[in-house]
Amino acid sequence: MTEDSGKIPVSCAGEEWCPLTATANILSKKWHPVIINELLESESMGFNELKDRVGGISSKVLSESLGDLEDKQVVNREVISEKPFRVKYTLTDIGKDFGANPK
Repeated sequence: MTEDSGKIPVSCAGEEWCPLTATANILSKKWHPVIINELLESESMGFNELKDRVGGISSKVLSESLGDLEDKQVVNREVISEKPFRVKYTLTDIGKDFGANPK
């Protein structure tokens, strides 16, 4: 929203960072919304559990999608143990905002 008018801008073209474009970029990927939704419902999951819950996604694509979401600060990746190697994925505050109810 703009400070002076209180209205959501129609276009963010030319701005350095635009929340509308950033959100569209995240949600436009095929598996991103599904992954975010599963993490919203379960709070945290390991890789294999997430793969089973998403269904139909390959390990490679899930790994790439999680890496992209981590780069965009939507998902946290925490190494639980080295042997056997286990990780836990959770949503960041930004990721949790995707499930927030508008006021």
